[in-house]
Amino acid sequence: MTFRFHDMPRTESRTFIKHLGPRHAVNRVLIVSGDRDQEVRHLGKQVGITELYSAKSPEDKVDIVRKEAAQAPTLFLGDGINDAPAMQAATVGVAFGVQSDITSEAADAVILETSLDRVDELIHIARRMRRIALQSAVGGMGLSILGMIAAAFGYLPPIGGAITQEIIDLAAVLNAVRVALPTHSMTDF
Repeated sequence: MTFRFHDMPRTESRTFIKHLGPRHAVNRVLIVSGDRDQEVRHLGKQVGITELYSAKSPEDKVDIVRKEAAQAPTLFLGDGINDAPAMQAATVGVAFGVQSDITSEAADAVILETSLDRVDELIHIARRMRRIALQSAVGGMGLSILGMIAAAFGYLPPIGGAITQEIIDLAAVLNAVRVALPTHSMTDF
């Protein structure tokens, strides 16, 4: 008699994977694992991932992630010490349900709860922060250029220009502070 045990994926895994493409423009999802081929195939089938890499060493994972990162921005989600090198090779490394300090140090972001809702929330927070940072930077530079043009044509005296620049800087900083303000739900699956 043979007993076969499989790790069961989270109930929301398939829904999470399906929503990545339409909601976050994710083109490919891969499983890169050190587990046996049979286990990885079973997990892939359960969650709807067809691109599978099994029985991979930490070095193999790094090679795969580097190749993927050379093609497109890459997020590597890992939960073990053997995932730490691959996290550093990815565009963004995320430690999930952290079990060790090594994994936490290697990751760009750490999610303490082992919930895919939190991964989705992290993606939303990152996009919001990037959007606000770009607004502040580009908006501030654009307004400064307009101020310089006005000063070059004599419409803005030096003292007025200095005050205008301070107002522009303050506006850019206040816009950036919006990141800390509460917002609507940061998950969409």
